[in-house]
This record gives sequence, C-alpha cells and structure tokens, in this order.
Amino acid sequence: MTSLQQTQHVTFNSPDETRTFDNGHIDLVHVGGAEIGRLVLRPGWRWSTDVKAIAGTDLCEAPHFQYHISGTLHLQMADGTEFDAKAGDITSLPSGHDAWVVGDEEVVVVDWFGASGYAK
Repeated sequence: MTSLQQTQHVTFNSPDETRTFDNGHIDLVHVGGAEIGRLVLRPGWRWSTDVKAIAGTDLCEAPHFQYHISGTLHLQMADGTEFDAKAGDITSLPSGHDAWVVGDEEVVVVDWFGASGYAK
C-alpha cells in the first residue's frame, strides 16, 4: 500500500503565519495538508470585542476543534449554552459563538479545525 502522507516536522516557534489582534494572536503552521493554529489570548480578550470587527460577523462563525493548553476560556453558544474550557479540555464548537478569557491567566489553545480563516 502506498501512502501519500509525507514526513514533516514543524513548530509553532517558527509559524508559517502569525495574525495579531487586540489582546492576542494566532500562529499558523501547515502540516500534513492541514493548517493548525495556536491561539494565545491575553487576559481581557473577548471575541466580540477584539475579533468581531475583523470577522465582520455578530458571532464567531468559524467552527473549531480545540485542545486547551492553559487558562480558562468561557464559551457562549448562539443557542444559549455556556461553559468554561480549561487546560486539558477538548472542545468541538460549531459556528455561532462568543468567547472570552476568564481571570488573569493567558489562554493558549491549539485549534485543529477552523484556524485557517480565523482573524482574517
């Protein structure tokens, strides 16, 4: 059997692209035909305050599949569902949500799906 997958080694320490916005940034790497993002969100960051104008939508319309490395991120879905995601959590988020950093610790999240169009 032949595999089309190639051996690759990338690091967020040398991202292919970095997008900045108020109170944070996203580093993007291309690996295995995918674009993976690392979001770094400082205390005070809120999507509806810091990214909404860039996105041009009322809520974040990017779906996400994320692993939470540090900090606490509060998520509020369009249907009213709310929860906190903390270090070690994995979240699957459909389109239509707001989010904000809770507390004084920086939030770091690896986004396996939805990063390519984030803050663009």
